Amino acid sequence: MEFDKETSEKIEELQTLEGSMQSLLMQKQNSQIELNEVNNALDEVNKAKDDVFKILNGVMIKCSKDKIMSELEEKKNILSLRLSSVEKQEKIVDDKADKLRGIINQEILKQQKDGSKS
Repeated sequence: MEFDKETSEKIEELQTLEGSMQSLLMQKQNSQIELNEVNNALDEVNKAKDDVFKILNGVMIKCSKDKIMSELEEKKNILSLRLSSVEKQEKIVDDKADKLRGIINQEILKQQKDGSKS
């Protein structure tokens, strides 16, 4: 089916939005994985009774439990903010895509009706 220029542009815009959505979903998934890792690390550090170590540039360094907890909490907060931001962007893109899908579907139905009248 041939579409008019305006409908074709809207279809291209929808494809771009869907690509953006895929990118956002990957970012969201990566942030969730990283957040889970930080939460697991926090749990393990909380359980530790003895010395705590961290790996820095491939070298294991002894560190105070409080310092590592503080660093992990800060990282957790940053990841939570990033995740929240990605989710907001995801909602905006999804809403735009839904509206655009509705417009495109209306245009296609209109063109099909016009085509069947010919």
